[in-house]
Amino acid sequence: MKIIIGITGASGSVLAARAIDYLASHGHEPHVVASANGEKVFAYEMKKPLADFLKCYKYITFHDGADLFSPLASGSNSPDAMIIIPCSMATLGKLASVTGDNLLCRAADCCLKERVPLVICPRESPLTAAHLRNMLALAEMGAVIAPPMPAFYSAPKSVDEIVDGIVGRALKAAGVENEMYARWNSSALFCST
Repeated sequence: MKIIIGITGASGSVLAARAIDYLASHGHEPHVVASANGEKVFAYEMKKPLADFLKCYKYITFHDGADLFSPLASGSNSPDAMIIIPCSMATLGKLASVTGDNLLCRAADCCLKERVPLVICPRESPLTAAHLRNMLALAEMGAVIAPPMPAFYSAPKSVDEIVDGIVGRALKAAGVENEMYARWNSSALFCST
């Protein structure tokens, strides 16, 4: 599958890194686009520039976030899905108002207009009424809003397991089947007396 991974300036670069790693190592065609602040936050949180991180993978295409002549800027070259992980509130606002002033926003707009799955993982807390209105507007346009919230029913034993759970659910929402996270199984319940 051709999947766009969008990275913005919100905290949570590890989520994008894990999504890219999973897609690249499972036969998918990842295309990565980042906002200017997305690249800065990624370098800060991951302790290496995004371009250096991507060099570790053979089949990844990196797109300049300012390049509105990229194939990703046209609905005639639609991906199979796009995941914006993490998504800042600034990008969320641009998406809700259809302000495609950079490649990430334009690619997301193309996904919406072409009815291609768009998964948005907003990273902010607490949320203002404006944030909630923007999420509602995007959901009404067809986007899936998938905040990076951990599921504790699986009793994760590490941060990596929490990250995998969040990323696995975002990938699933984009149509990428995976086994990164535990599904609910009520037979696993137990009682102690």
